[in-house]
Amino acid sequence: MSRSTPPTAPATHAWRERSRRRLTAAQEQVLALSHSLHAEPELAYEEHRSAKKIADLMESAGFDVERGVCGLPTAFTAATGSGDLVIGICAEYDALPGIGHACGHNVNGAASVAAALALAEVADDLGIGVRLLGTPAEESGGGKADMLRGGAFDEIAAAMMVHAAPSDAIGMTSLAISSWKITYTGRTAHAAAMPHHGVNAADAMMVAQVAISAYRQQMLPGGIVSGVVTSGGEAANVIPGRVTAEYDCRAESMEELQDLQTRVRACFEAGALATGAELVLETLGNDYADLRQDLEMSDLYRDAAEALGRQVPARDPALRGGSTDMGNVSRILPSIHPMIGYDCGEAVMHNPEFTRYGITAAADRAVLDGGLAMAWTAIGLAADDKHRARLLERLSARHGISDSGPTPADGTPVPHPPQTHEPLSTFENAHPRKDDR
Repeated sequence: MSRSTPPTAPATHAWRERSRRRLTAAQEQVLALSHSLHAEPELAYEEHRSAKKIADLMESAGFDVERGVCGLPTAFTAATGSGDLVIGICAEYDALPGIGHACGHNVNGAASVAAALALAEVADDLGIGVRLLGTPAEESGGGKADMLRGGAFDEIAAAMMVHAAPSDAIGMTSLAISSWKITYTGRTAHAAAMPHHGVNAADAMMVAQVAISAYRQQMLPGGIVSGVVTSGGEAANVIPGRVTAEYDCRAESMEELQDLQTRVRACFEAGALATGAELVLETLGNDYADLRQDLEMSDLYRDAAEALGRQVPARDPALRGGSTDMGNVSRILPSIHPMIGYDCGEAVMHNPEFTRYGITAAADRAVLDGGLAMAWTAIGLAADDKHRARLLERLSARHGISDSGPTPADGTPVPHPPQTHEPLSTFENAHPRKDDR
């Protein structure tokens, strides 16, 4: 669909009102979905009931639904509309261990459903395709990264979602992150009778932790290394023969993350070198890239949200979240990930107290407002020739990428996730390894 001149304000208003009426008609279903997701929280890659609830609702609304996409049983796509401009809306629905939807993903997922339903009413008139993507495992694993590699975003020109939060914001950024499982294997021995026969895996971990602590002085601003020992010996009179830990590395960007990983890996190798223990370093899930919000889409979203009576602060470069696999999407195609706020008292995200606020009247309003604001953002993108042309140019540039790997239109490389590393077992094998990505 093309236009020689941008549509008039009354035309845009008419599309907005049609989408609003469509969402109002589906309001009961959408809020029931949010509450149902909240009542039955499921963990990463195990969101079978949650994915089915959303896919079933979209199918009943006339969307073409494909389940189990990209080899992920709990991922799906739901499509409607036609046109060269395809707008992707990401639905999250995984929860946290023990504390349920303490990150508000029931609100996130339901808001995305609301946006897709509202857009379906005007999609053909606007000449757009609407694609709801069911993206599992944001809390752990990175389903969006899996789906990027699987081709689910190949036809999508712009992507969006909203995230539950204590307040509205459009300028959030996030840190790139990688997660590792560390295993040191030594040799058990009696700590008094024959310590010289042992290889102390706990000492290997201690050396690594000291090395990481020393390196913190030289880390770039924004660099964070955090971890926990998950097993480390069972008796004081037995030299520990096996120690495991999980560690996260975070940095301002994927490029800085690669440098940080190289240095931190060297610290773990130092523990093996110093003690003679064997090291196995395994990647847990996908690396998450830093989030890059599209400024023009952000402006459209802010205008839409404020038209709904919400107060959305101006961009704040200092505003930062944790880490999200939406960052991976944002490195490939224009994306937004604004925060949709609701009253949650003094509770903070990833806290049990935050969970109970996810089905309040304020949270329900966030579902509907977030969905409608995204729908109106998509209308703004489709109805304006300049926005439309920019997105289609970016899409064409992506399709011109060589087979060597994905590269965003801005030319910034996106590293693939690291692979499992081979054991480091002897002094001869204990040498710094080149980063394998």
